[in-house]
Formats: sequence, C-alpha cells, structure tokens
Amino acid sequence: MRTDTIPGAAPLAHESTTETRQARTWRYDHLAVCFLILNAISALLFISFVNHPIYDDVYNVVDVHRYGSEGVSADTIRRSANAPGPTSFLWMAAAVRLLGGNELRAARVGALSSWLLLGAGMLIGARHSRFPQLWYSALLVTLVFPHAPTASASVLTEGPALFFAVMGVLIWVESVSRPTITPRLVLIAMIGGLFMGIAVTCRQYYLMLLPAAVLVAIIQWRRGRVAESSLWYVTVIFSLATAIIPVLLLVLTWKGFTSPGVGHSTWNTGVGISGLRPVVTIFYSALYLVPLTFPAMLHLRFAQYRRAFLFAVLTGIGLTYFRSYLLQPGPLMSLVHIGGRVPAGEFIIFALIAVVTIYNAVALGLQLWSRRASLFSSPLLAFALLAIVFFIGEQVGVGGNMPFYDRYLLQLAPFLGLVAFDVLPGLTLQRLLSLVFLSVVGQGMLWRHALGR
Repeated sequence: MRTDTIPGAAPLAHESTTETRQARTWRYDHLAVCFLILNAISALLFISFVNHPIYDDVYNVVDVHRYGSEGVSADTIRRSANAPGPTSFLWMAAAVRLLGGNELRAARVGALSSWLLLGAGMLIGARHSRFPQLWYSALLVTLVFPHAPTASASVLTEGPALFFAVMGVLIWVESVSRPTITPRLVLIAMIGGLFMGIAVTCRQYYLMLLPAAVLVAIIQWRRGRVAESSLWYVTVIFSLATAIIPVLLLVLTWKGFTSPGVGHSTWNTGVGISGLRPVVTIFYSALYLVPLTFPAMLHLRFAQYRRAFLFAVLTGIGLTYFRSYLLQPGPLMSLVHIGGRVPAGEFIIFALIAVVTIYNAVALGLQLWSRRASLFSSPLLAFALLAIVFFIGEQVGVGGNMPFYDRYLLQLAPFLGLVAFDVLPGLTLQRLLSLVFLSVVGQGMLWRHALGR
C-alpha cells in the first residue's frame, strides 16, 4: 500500500475503480472550493484596504473609465489604449456602472466576480460532464496558479477571459463528444462556441481555441467517435461559425488584431514575427509543469534517469548563457536576481532551475510518449494538448516591444492542469504541498502590493 497518498485520494490509475474515481473527484472538488474561497476572501480584503493602483491597474482603468463613461461604440473600441480586446474592460466597466462609487474598487470587484462565476460554472458544469475529475483539477490548478490572486483583486483582464474560454471549452467539448446529438445539444454547442469567440475578444491569445476545436472535431471524426447522425456535423459547423462571429466583428472594427490606439502607448504589440517568444513560452510552460506534475520526475526507470539527467544538465547549463533572453518580468526573474548578491549566484540559481525544468519535461514527455496510441482518444485531453501547442505557436506572430510576462501563462493554466492530472492522476502529499506552495507564492505576490506602491 502506498504511504504517501492522502487519505481519500485516488490510487494509481491502474488501481482505480468506480469508487476510487468518485473519491478522487470529490477530493479535487473540495480542494477547488477551498482555494476559491481563499482567493475570494483575500481579494475582498485587498480591495477593501488597498485603494491605490497596482500592477497594470493604472493602464487598464483608462479603458474601463472610457467604456463606463462613454458607453460602447465602434469609436470607443477603436480608441482602446491597451493591447487586450475590449470585452474584459467592458465587463469591469459594467461593474463600475452598476456599483458606482470608487471606480478602481468597483472595477476590481468586477474582475473578482468573473473568478467567482468561473468557479461556480466549472463546479456545476463538471458534475454534468463526462470528465468531472479532470475539470475539477483544471479549476484547482487555475486557482493555485501564482498570478490568480493578483488577477482576482486588480483590474486585470484574465478573469473574464478565463471565464468565457474555459466555460466555452467545457460546453463545446461535452456537446460534440456526446454519443447522441439532439437539437438541444446543437444550441448548447453554439453557446459554447460563442463563449470561445468572446474569449478571443477578451484576450487575443485565446485565438488558439478555434484551431484546437477544429482539429478535435476532425480527430473525433477520423476515429469514428462521432454520433451517427447528420446533426453532429451541423453541431460542429454551426458552433464553430458562431465562435468566429465575435472575432470577425472585432477584427473589422479594429481593422486588424490590435487596437489602433495601442501604437500611442509605451508598450505596443501587433502582428509580426518573433523567433524568441515561442522559446520563452515553452520554457515557462515547462517550468510551471514542475510543481503541477510532481513527482512525475521520480518515476523514470534507472536507464531513462541517467540519459534524462545527463541531457538536462548539459542543456540546462547551456541555457544559462541565454538567461538574459529567457528571464521575463515575473517571480522567476526576481528569484534569479536575488542570487546576484553573491558571486555567480544568478548563474547557479538559473542553472539549477533550468536542469530541474528540463529533466521534468523529459520525464513528462516520456509518459506522454508511452501513451501515444491512445493520447487523443479523450477529446478533452486532445483539446488541452492542442491548445498548449497553438498557444506556443501563435507567439511566433506576436510583434512589437511587449515582453512575454509569465502572467500570460495564467491563460494556459486550465489546460496545463488537464494535461498534468490526466497524465499523472491522483493527489499525493508531495503534490498537495506543491499546489499549496504555488498558492502561498500567489498570495505573497498580491499582498506585497499592500506594503507599497
């Protein structure tokens, strides 16, 4: 019997039964609720006691104020001063109009409301899905992600974007993967597609959802897993067409993928070519997968361990010479710079982090490779893997001088969680401690703003 498993958590996948799978589902459910309540209480306290702008508040509140005072029109949308799409700002502007009073505080409450709706929607939706334990794990990972507390308590656009994206994927995947398609499911799938399209108008990075959905539908069709009804094809075509509508409206309004007003700000972004940005995205994705998949790195056989360790050491040390390019604004940069107080400190800290990150990526890759024959049999896992791949791929087309903040990976957190808990199911003590560690880091990142501007 395993001694490192929390009582009530699931055993290894091959030992699972219906009863243990239900226990694991409820464990994820309870943990997700706990972290949702923790983040909500922390955000409410922060909103109540900290009344000065933090992080990107000073920039984002400009667009919130514009929509709140001038309303929604093609002109106000074209004058958006920030890179993300207008819908998240419209969401927070609606809260300002509804609550009145202090604009900054009302906008923050609007952002928090999107997180509460995200949590409630996923908890309710998972109960009626074919993959409840995976959806609970996706919510759990999203809530413990280090940037989640800050995004819940400030005027950031990730909350509304995550709400529309994750709920859209949940609704769409569940609808098109049902064995029997009804006219009611066609409508529900179209709602899911609409939500995915709205997510793109919140943050353009969610454009990755559309090609991921197309490929998932093609995979389902080629594997013969579609319902034997013409309604399935109608469902896919109509839902994807619905997803494209909000995106087309925004592109036609902006005459591109970025607001015309962004060019007047210090930081600008737009369609271009970037060879470094995808590499940075891969590195940070692999870095966050370390605590999410721990202890996957301990599961390698001895022969695999030696080769993986040698590869990780050589590659990790080599990456240290490019750390000035890989280090982007965020907690990793702060940690590495702390090491600069001692000779060769930055080199040593970054090398250690790089070696562990690469070694864990190899271990995870080997586990995925061992399941390659059935890897895409689950439409949800297929969607998550494709979303990650397309998120990395779309970074090639991001131009401008906007750095890749590791906060951007918060948009990918649900999909990283889906992959992590599908490949390595169960909740060991080490894994729980890793998730708690991420949450503690996130709370620290939020509350440090209370100590100064």
